[in-house]
Amino acid sequence: MKDYIIEYIKSHYYHLVDGQEVLNSGVYEKEAYLWALGMFGILIVLSVFAWFLTRFFMIQVLHVVANKSRTTWDDHLVHNKVFRSLAHLVPLMFMEYFLSIVFYQFPKIQGFFVRLTEVLILWAVMVTINRFLSAIHDIITEKDKYKDKPIQSYIQVGKIVATGIMIVMMLSVVTNQSPLFFLTSLGAMTAILVLVFKDTILGFIGSIQLATNDIIRIGDWVTMEKYGADGDVEGITLSSVKIRNFDKTITTIPTYAFISDSFKNWRGMEESEGRRIKRSVQIQIDSVEFASNELVEKLKAIAFFKPFIEKRQKEIEAYNEQHGLTGKNAINARRMTNLGLFRRYIEHYLQNHPQINKEMTLMVRQLAPNEHGIPLEIYCFSQSKVWEEYENLQADVFDHLFAVVHHFELSVFERPTGRDFRV
Repeated sequence: MKDYIIEYIKSHYYHLVDGQEVLNSGVYEKEAYLWALGMFGILIVLSVFAWFLTRFFMIQVLHVVANKSRTTWDDHLVHNKVFRSLAHLVPLMFMEYFLSIVFYQFPKIQGFFVRLTEVLILWAVMVTINRFLSAIHDIITEKDKYKDKPIQSYIQVGKIVATGIMIVMMLSVVTNQSPLFFLTSLGAMTAILVLVFKDTILGFIGSIQLATNDIIRIGDWVTMEKYGADGDVEGITLSSVKIRNFDKTITTIPTYAFISDSFKNWRGMEESEGRRIKRSVQIQIDSVEFASNELVEKLKAIAFFKPFIEKRQKEIEAYNEQHGLTGKNAINARRMTNLGLFRRYIEHYLQNHPQINKEMTLMVRQLAPNEHGIPLEIYCFSQSKVWEEYENLQADVFDHLFAVVHHFELSVFERPTGRDFRV
């Protein structure tokens, strides 16, 4: 086609000399720029027409087909505008082909426009690849087993690699150098690149370790006091992890920090059969004493507690009689204490509570005494893991314990206040 167009232009400048057609080269060369401008204008018009035609086909036709299809992967291609970027390639390639014809008499101008067009083609290819990778991310994360995986990190790595390759090729076109020349130069700049992209490299390594070891997933509740984060993981990218705190603020933490620093992931609790309750009641030491007969008889009025008291009374009486711990030796005899009864009461109370998980650890233990008294720690698990229900259950349990502790003739430790000093 190129030779045909050139011959057509020259045909306007032939004249007969001694019966032979001779090219009038002077006029032909003088008017060459007019032909170049005219053909360049026509090329621009045809390229714009080709762009509108391709855009119409890519957007109108393919989008309609994608909307009517039963599959969803083509919908993600439409959403990420992959077809829009592809529509730019056809007119640019059309222009690149005909530029050699338009400026065939002006090699320098031809070289400039050809390189410019090739750079634009590479740019369109780069945008298309990045949008296609974004569509792949959406397609993969649409599946349930990949929703909580850091797919975004790998997609970002792919985009960085693709962008880097395209930029090297653009530089190669502009400078008319081999791509190997720039790759060799990058090898010499490795140290600088490592410093510049340190966070990206660490983030990539961290993302791989997070995914391989299943350390965190999207949707996990994590707590990281160093960064003031306490909430759900909303996104894992190459450089950072996005956490929406429970106060609706957002904290971004470097991805590699989840490898190098300590944090708490509550996923194990959410996947278990219950959520742990671990809290203490501080009992004043001077309120601890042997349980009187009146106290024991009063506690027998508690239905679920009466069988335990009667059984324990028989065990203690049998032991004391067997070892002769009666009369003068009664001080060495086994006797129930109000603190021991209170501890057993809490155990029976929790075992009869409908919202406590009896299949998991349940105990009430006495910790080492300290300046605040004797810590009586409740260690059990709630059936519900919902935060509001868990807190309500914990509050209800301790409300009850604080209310009944006085029935065991015990006192709860509390620091002196102004009211105490006034009394």
